[in-house]
Amino acid sequence: MKIPDNLKYSKDHEWVRVENDVAWIGITDYAQRELGDIVFVEVETVGETLDAGEIFGTVEAVKTVSDLFMPVSSEVLEFNESLNDNPEMVNKDPYGDGWIIKVKINNADDISNLLPAAEYEQLISSN
Repeated sequence: MKIPDNLKYSKDHEWVRVENDVAWIGITDYAQRELGDIVFVEVETVGETLDAGEIFGTVEAVKTVSDLFMPVSSEVLEFNESLNDNPEMVNKDPYGDGWIIKVKINNADDISNLLPAAEYEQLISSN
């Protein structure tokens, strides 16, 4: 299971890649494996500003639907439109082409509340 060191992680299994005040967000390799084959990704919050912990969308797998939680307070700038036709990219490449949203971070302090790779690995190994 991949847990890249250059990302930050939420306890809800979202990852965050930060570049200045913009971030890309997706779900972790662990989360996509737990969900199984993803058949639909829905995000209707583009243009909205959400607080950390708020729901920004859903991921539908063959057997379940799971909410997606905003890991940092931010404005949703963009949804990865390629997921409309290829939601399985979240399974195949969760940290690359399977990213879900791009956001503008409102509170940089929120990043310090996220887990580095080693702590995220401890979290999932205790499950």
